[in-house]
Amino acid sequence: MEIARTVSSVPVTAKRRILAPTMGALHRGHGELIRIARQAAGPEGEVAVSIFVNPLQFAPGGDYAKYPRPEADDEEFCRKAGVDILFRPGVEEMYASDFSMAVDETSLSHTLEGKSRPGHFRGVCTVVAKLFHLLSPTAAVFGEKDFQQLAIIRRMVRDLNFPVRIVVGATVREPDGLALSSRNSYLDPAERQAALVLSRALAAARGRWDAGERDGDRLRAAMQDVLAAEPLAHPDYVSVADPESLVELGAIPPGGAALASLAVRIGRGTRLIDNLLLEP
Repeated sequence: MEIARTVSSVPVTAKRRILAPTMGALHRGHGELIRIARQAAGPEGEVAVSIFVNPLQFAPGGDYAKYPRPEADDEEFCRKAGVDILFRPGVEEMYASDFSMAVDETSLSHTLEGKSRPGHFRGVCTVVAKLFHLLSPTAAVFGEKDFQQLAIIRRMVRDLNFPVRIVVGATVREPDGLALSSRNSYLDPAERQAALVLSRALAAARGRWDAGERDGDRLRAAMQDVLAAEPLAHPDYVSVADPESLVELGAIPPGGAALASLAVRIGRGTRLIDNLLLEP
């Protein structure tokens, strides 16, 4: 595995290169993205993983400083997963001291996570655009757990004509239903148990959907009722939105789909997100 720590050391290639962008603290969910990347690359292609904790997507007072950075473990993870190129630059490599440019999506980014975390997706789009430019991937793999991010990156690729195919990795969960996240490491045992309320809330929406419910307010209420029964859960938002526009839904037409999603602070403040696509 080749490790590039500077922009100038990123290897140029004529091979099919598939990128899995990450912020490190790698887990089985990332492993699945790497597996998908390897499959997409084929025997003649190569897999690149980027690890960069991007300061632009953290709000002031957020958890940027304490975000886990297990460098040696991440490198070993990538080696075992068969990664060809690991790009792990420092902040000074990615952003000049007088950096003043950004990529700003102006429609999908103003709801859900974008409403709760102003400027977050400007940071995401900016760093992903830079990674596409620096690594020149044929395709890039993003996880469905960050559904809004996935939708925005797709929009950026379309609107800015990036020659990059977006490949989707399904959400990977623990056996008890908790979606894998690097932030799960912040949870103590009681909070870890309480965090299962996110998947239970989504399951409640799924149950109502499967029973024929097509009213967005009632589906949101079903999730809110589950969250209200968990003392350690403090919801940020509970949403049932159009999967394309991310606009909140009222009456869902026959044959229509909906994205159920939520963000919840657990216990001392660890913020977790999850979602479930409800389809006919």
